[in-house]
Amino acid sequence: MARHAGGSGGGLFFLFLVTTLLFVAVAEVGAEGVEADEKAHLLPRPLVIELPTSAAEEVPAEVRCASWRLAGEANNLAPWKAVPEECAGYVRDYLTGLAYRSDLEVVAREASAYARATRVGDDGRDAWVFDVDETLLSNLPYYADHGYGLELFDHREFDKWVERGEAPAIPSSLKLYKEVRELGFKTFLLTGRSEGHQGVTVENLKKQGFHDWDKLILRAPADRKKTATIYKSEKRKEMEEEGYRILGNSGDQWSDLLGFSTSARSFKLPNPMYYIP
Repeated sequence: MARHAGGSGGGLFFLFLVTTLLFVAVAEVGAEGVEADEKAHLLPRPLVIELPTSAAEEVPAEVRCASWRLAGEANNLAPWKAVPEECAGYVRDYLTGLAYRSDLEVVAREASAYARATRVGDDGRDAWVFDVDETLLSNLPYYADHGYGLELFDHREFDKWVERGEAPAIPSSLKLYKEVRELGFKTFLLTGRSEGHQGVTVENLKKQGFHDWDKLILRAPADRKKTATIYKSEKRKEMEEEGYRILGNSGDQWSDLLGFSTSARSFKLPNPMYYIP
């Protein structure tokens, strides 16, 4: 009996010893983990993005130009007059490649999703405003001959292009335009083109598949000295005074979208070729 009790006591002692050693080991690992966490914020440590730290790490021109375009689209460059010379090739490649078309399609897709999710009233007073140039119609054929924005804008040369009435439709915008109309929105085309170009603009739009808009608004002589932001804001205010609710607005310039009497939701199309205040 005594021998059995002693054996039992030895077994308990062994179990106690093993448990104690395990506890100490776990405590040490935990302490190391806490110490590592406390030091995790200290440098040096791996960074997700390593930025240039000296002049020797020169940023490539393509990257600088991509940053310039992003800043322009975010309205952080305003005002600017022409594409920087070093970025002329970058802008050309962007506009003539897949990226520009893809960016346009993304904007149109988001605008479409918003339009479909918006309940259009039965009173016929819910409206969508569209700019024309670089929003519904593309002037890339003209800008291809003028450095894609590298040259300073020449009103007389651009007017000659407009009067030809050959601006092609932006496919993603044409699809959005048709869908917005089918959903029951009133469509107002608000452009910076002058009233003298009304006839050719109407024909150009129709030839490219844009039909049945509710109103086409062009600059009158009294609007010529106004900035685009003021001119378009005033026209939107007139729409509101007529009882319309502007639920959507599509334009390639911030001046198409900002100011007063703004829409419930605005959609900025990409345009790195020019800036209009």
